[in-house]
Amino acid sequence: MNDESGIKYNPVQTILLIEDNPDILENLTEFLEIEGYKILAANNGKKGLELAAEYIPDLIICDVLMREMDGYEVLRLLLNTFQTHEIPFIFSTSMSEKVDKTEAMKLGAADYIVKPFELKALLKMVKACLQGRIKSQGPEIHNSPVIPHVQDQKR
Repeated sequence: MNDESGIKYNPVQTILLIEDNPDILENLTEFLEIEGYKILAANNGKKGLELAAEYIPDLIICDVLMREMDGYEVLRLLLNTFQTHEIPFIFSTSMSEKVDKTEAMKLGAADYIVKPFELKALLKMVKACLQGRIKSQGPEIHNSPVIPHVQDQKR
């Protein structure tokens, strides 16, 4: 099904994963696909921004410490873009100081999870963020773009 802009829609919710560790990226992709989500995967912030602008995912999970562009910059740029400013954003990081979490939440992150984490804890967070988005946006949340499995493996 297409709208006037030519964007394809599908009721499956889409999550964009931005993570520079290939093992973590692969594991999260597989886990969330098994849980029924469409996954977009990017191994750096720049590629993540491109995918977010092109596909407008329902949720973004992003590492904080990455080469080229860190997660804070990714979030700032997303928040300053009309099409992406309302996408819920979860930071995933190995940094555990309260200052980091406070900064992330001040910037506009919906949540923050510290590595290593249990996949069930992440799934609970994902569901809470997506449920919150459904409540705030109404039935339009079910109009997620149809996404081919995209994974940028260039390093």
